Amino acid sequence: MIRAHVDTFTENRRLLFSIAYEILGSVVDTEDVLHDSYLRWREVDHALIENPRAYLAQIVTRQALGVLRAAARRREDYVGQWLPEPLATEADGGVEHVLTGEAVSTAMLLVLETLTPVQRAVFVLREVFAFDYPEIAAAVGRSEAAVRQLNQRARNRVHAARHTAIATPAQAQSVVEKFSIAAATGDVQALMDVLAPEVVFLGDGGGVVNTVRRPVHGPDKVARLVIGLLAKGQRLGVLGAHLGIYNAMPTILATVDGVLDQVTSIEVTDGLVTAIYSMRNPEKLSAVRIPD
Repeated sequence: MIRAHVDTFTENRRLLFSIAYEILGSVVDTEDVLHDSYLRWREVDHALIENPRAYLAQIVTRQALGVLRAAARRREDYVGQWLPEPLATEADGGVEHVLTGEAVSTAMLLVLETLTPVQRAVFVLREVFAFDYPEIAAAVGRSEAAVRQLNQRARNRVHAARHTAIATPAQAQSVVEKFSIAAATGDVQALMDVLAPEVVFLGDGGGVVNTVRRPVHGPDKVARLVIGLLAKGQRLGVLGAHLGIYNAMPTILATVDGVLDQVTSIEVTDGLVTAIYSMRNPEKLSAVRIPD
């Protein structure tokens, strides 16, 4: 019986991780949710379960909602900008999941932060993972009619905030190369040329390490900030740079004397950089592996 429980959970683990991460935006919290969910799943009588996948999703959703509600209270006191924990979205990223594209982008996760916990769970289960309304209703403890209303409101808010899909990493490659060369050479104008008029720089240090605490807007300010931060980093030690794909965006993993210092993802839309997300909070970098 225990072996069957393990096998069923393992078969669905990639999906379950993805559901929890979309609800929470945290790899560490997601792993905790999966651990607690497995303990609850182990106590279930399989003979009473008609749809193990839906039942497991229900367990994980309820656990994630509990964590999200507690996190929402903590985030009221968060120092500076809150960003989701970086999630590797390439094959050798070290974490197995089913998330790709716009759904896992940092911009989308920030929009999901504006929803209520239940709205977010409903939207994720329906719009990202295509669960049926009865299954979602069971997972969040609401009626099917209520779930439909919650999803519609969530969809309206998300669609109002996200007008244009971001470029895939392959589509963004040439823009990111120009961005990187301009930043490395200190060429402010060349850097501004690849930045969209509405570009924004967001940094998350969690109040533990230094970074910008408020969004920085506009090509001139963002270009000078990026070049200034790179120059400052060079004074701290030997800089290293590794490329990866995190949250469906080209990402630079920067090290100082071999130690991971920050993970910076670059969002490209319509051939220009529209956002730069710089994660420096050490707690949110603990699950990030430096590529070989």
